[in-house]
Amino acid sequence: FGAGCGFGSRSLYNLGGSKRISYGSVGGGLRSGFGLGYGGGGAAFGLGGAGGGGGFGLGGGFGLGGAGFGGRGGPAFPVCPPGGIHEVTVNQSLLAPLKLDIDPEIQKVRTQEREQIKTLNNKFASFIDKVRFLEQQNKVLETKWTLLQEQGHTVTRKSLEPLFEAYINNLRRQLDNLLGERGRLDSELRNMQDMVEDFKNKYEDEINRRTGAENEFVVLKKDVDGAYMNKVELQGKADSLAEEINFLRALYEA
Repeated sequence: FGAGCGFGSRSLYNLGGSKRISYGSVGGGLRSGFGLGYGGGGAAFGLGGAGGGGGFGLGGGFGLGGAGFGGRGGPAFPVCPPGGIHEVTVNQSLLAPLKLDIDPEIQKVRTQEREQIKTLNNKFASFIDKVRFLEQQNKVLETKWTLLQEQGHTVTRKSLEPLFEAYINNLRRQLDNLLGERGRLDSELRNMQDMVEDFKNKYEDEINRRTGAENEFVVLKKDVDGAYMNKVELQGKADSLAEEINFLRALYEA
């Protein structure tokens, strides 16, 4: 008689929860008239399911083998001698699908945070540009200051005195010209004030004359109105007298 030896195992798992089967098969034997074979299938487990199997064989004209299988959501049922592969259990909470829904408020807060980060990044970039510009301006000013200091060291005190004297003389001439111009403008101002006063007096005289003429016109208008009313009254009397004369003449002639 003879025997062979082999071992195999397979385990499958999936995150979605579909059914998977794990199994193992063994066989064993030993020559020389007496054989002892054994084998074991290790446990297979995962998020999709678990299972295990094992086998045992004894030579000498007979053999004993076994296999085990298991499915998703339940333990494996191996056929093995005592002390062999133990029963495998699965935590059902691990097989439940994960809920990865995101709260809209959290999404809104994250969007706001991203916008704030973008704004702060823009402000920071603008601040960096301003700092660089100010650094360049500072370098330019430092260069100008260095040149001015170098020029100031080369110019002596004696060379500055004639410049200040010429500048002071120029300011004095300008002051004299301004004083002369002020005197001329003061005389013109007095002349203009006299002319304004003269025109003011003439204007007041004309106003008084106009007021007197208006008063005389009112009086004359009253006299004219009275004369016109007298004329109308006399014309009425003359017309009545003429009619009376004509009546008497006609009566006398008849």
